[in-house]
Formats: sequence, structure tokens, C-alpha cells
Amino acid sequence: MSKPHTSPGLWALAWRRLRGDKIAMVSLAVVGAFFLLVLASASGLVAANWEDEVAVSYAPPTFVGADNDAPVDGAIPQSDERSAPTPVNVLDPLADDIAELRAQMGSNPSAGVEMYGVTDPLAEDLTALRAGMGKTKKLIAHKAATLPFGADKWGHDIIQKTIKGGETSIVVGLVAALLAVVLGTLFGAVSGYFGGIVDDFFNWFYSIFTSIPSILMILTVAAVLQQKGVLTIVLILGLTGWTGPYRLIRAEYIKHKAREYVMAADAIGASHWRKMFSHIFPNVSHVALVQMSILVVGFIKAEVILSFLGFGVPVGTVSWGSMLNEAQNELILGKWWQLTAAATAMAVLVTAFSLFTDALRDALDPKVK
Repeated sequence: MSKPHTSPGLWALAWRRLRGDKIAMVSLAVVGAFFLLVLASASGLVAANWEDEVAVSYAPPTFVGADNDAPVDGAIPQSDERSAPTPVNVLDPLADDIAELRAQMGSNPSAGVEMYGVTDPLAEDLTALRAGMGKTKKLIAHKAATLPFGADKWGHDIIQKTIKGGETSIVVGLVAALLAVVLGTLFGAVSGYFGGIVDDFFNWFYSIFTSIPSILMILTVAAVLQQKGVLTIVLILGLTGWTGPYRLIRAEYIKHKAREYVMAADAIGASHWRKMFSHIFPNVSHVALVQMSILVVGFIKAEVILSFLGFGVPVGTVSWGSMLNEAQNELILGKWWQLTAAATAMAVLVTAFSLFTDALRDALDPKVK
């Protein structure tokens, strides 16, 4: 006995359409590769040592060639060619001089330098600071003259820095988009389902947000929150980006609340919460998914803009925006590789995500055959 034929659901049909779109599948592969890099970076498998000074300052890409004028191995270039270069301590250039001075004066290094009977008040702090630096910073004895894609001012590998910066930018885009979609879906569901005064209140709130230019709203929230950090950037973008999902989800709930399946749920005594999120939401979830994919692209670009303007990630945290911020000064010196790496990575991801979003929106649209 043959099994009864069942028609495929919305998601099965959407996946079938996506598999038939070669551009969509290539874009999905590119986006998936970026996400795998983010996971590997977060787990420490790659780009864990991106802060190590493995090359000389502004080491050019390997395909450009080494800069013969750049100092190598931490040596200070001398004006007299006959004199040998004087090696210095990379962690503390004054360490040898201070040790020699203390030896001549016969003072205890841990107690400070005795100068005219006065103890150095910063000796203990300097000792503790140097001890901490010895634990956290690895001394690179040999610094490369070139790297595959160059180095920045401090000798950091641009490839590893770009991967680590992508981790920050992509995580900010994903989490902020999730927050914005959750808020927009919740507000839109309540507004569209209940209507009346509740709908008027949320429409008034929505009108205030949309009446202010988005970039001005983002900068205003950034100025109010002030404290810089990844969490702050997520809150800034999430709290200002819910208006798009709200408008679409509200329209879907107004349309679906009068459908027969909702009336049947009401007849059996289902609560408002159950009708809103157990019956209606599964039928409009594709709208929320498409909105989230669109917002991820927008928020990645917004994080780059905020970091470029100085409202983004704090000092010590790298992102594509902070790399572009550094690169604007490097361009004056003709050092273009950090700008190229960050801009290329962002352009590839945003383009792939945008193409995949368009294909996903078409695949989930039941009107598209």
C-alpha cells in the first residue's frame, strides 16, 4: 500500500528553490566560510597571536618586496655606517641603563634608586609593570621584513588582524540584528494583534523613531550610553534598528488574525499569547528571518562606520572599522595594505550576504513560482 502524498512545506520549497540558484549557493558558501573563521577565531584556533609583533613596522606585503630602509630585528639604525647597530630591549629600552645605575649606586633594585637620599617612588610600580609585561607579551627576537599581506604600525600580521577584526564585526552584526528582530517582532505582534489604543501607542512610538535620521539616532544613543564596548555597540544598533521588522510583522499580524485557523484557536479557548506566538508566528516567521538577514548586512556596515568615527569598539579591541580608522593615517605614508585587507573582507562578506538575502527572500515568497 503506497503512502499518501504530502505536499512539501514552506521551508522545504524554499530550500528546493535555493538549491536551484547557483549564485545563492555560492553566496551561502562564502558566508559559511566567514562564519567558520569567526568560530575558529573565537575558539583560539586561528588569529590567537594577532597581537604579536612578528614583523618590522609597516612591513610590506611579500609580493611588493622588502623595504630596505626599514629597521630589522629591533635594531636602531645608525647614521655612521662603520658603527654596529646597538641592540635594544624591545620590552624596556631603559632596563639596561637603570640596572647599571643601580649597580653603581649599590642600591637594592627592588627598593628603588637612591638619588641624593630620596627613594624613587615609582620603582615598585615599574618593577610590577615589567613583571606583568614579561608574562603577557612574548619577545620576538627576529622580526620579518615582509609578510604575505603586510603588517601594521606595530608589526601585527594583517591577515590575522583582519580575521580577528571580522570576529568582532560579524558578532556585533549578528547579535544586534537578533536583538532588533526580537524587539520588532514583539512590538509588531502586540500592535497588530490587539489593535486599537495599543496599536496607536506603538505607531506613535514608531513615528518618533522614523522621523529622526537613522545615523543621527545611532550617534545620539551612542552619546547617551558613552561607555564604549562591544555590548554598547550591540545595544546601540539593536535599539535603533527594530523599526523595519516592526512595520512588516505588524502588517502580517493584522492580516493573519482574521484567518480561519486563528478563529478556530479562539473557539477552543486558546489564550492571546498562544494565538500570537504558537499559531500566527510560525506562519510569519519567514518575514522575521529575511529581516534579520538584511539587518546583519546593515549592522556590519554600521559598526564599521561607528568605529571609523570613534564611537565604536574600545582601544584594544580590533574590528574592521578600527582597522579602517588606523588606515586613514597610513595612507598618507603610502601604506595601503591594511585598508585593502579590511575593505576587501568587508566587501566580500557584505556582497555575499546581500545576494543570499535576495535569494532567500525570493525563495520564501509564496507568490514566486
